[in-house]
Amino acid sequence: MGREKNCNRRYVRANPDVYSLLKDNAHKNRVCPTDAESFLWEHIRRKALGVKFIRQVAIGDYIADFLNHETRLIVEVDGEYHNSAEQQVEDNIRTDYLNKHGYYVLRFTNNEVLGDIEFVKEKIALLINKILNKTEE
Repeated sequence: MGREKNCNRRYVRANPDVYSLLKDNAHKNRVCPTDAESFLWEHIRRKALGVKFIRQVAIGDYIADFLNHETRLIVEVDGEYHNSAEQQVEDNIRTDYLNKHGYYVLRFTNNEVLGDIEFVKEKIALLINKILNKTEE
């Protein structure tokens, strides 16, 4: 049943020229996550919020920190360098690309994840419920 449910989903594949690089980088990110990514992973893995997340997934020419395929929800954990004006422009381009391909993107700072994990989990859970209720209608 699960396979049939997803077979009509459009998965965004990476450009073949960069896929192996993305795959290698995603693997490195899984092996050496940031403190905030590791902390969040401990709180959302194993369906802790009712859905399965996977981490460091290539989508198009980007790597998502955390992805739930069922809801098409991407959760990003942003470090300090995301505060620069240049990086914010890049992040907006990336989010627009992902939104156009049917993904929802939620962003949190390292400080939010490490400082108030309950707030972060609540926001993720609320969006999951909103998406799931929307798809049931």
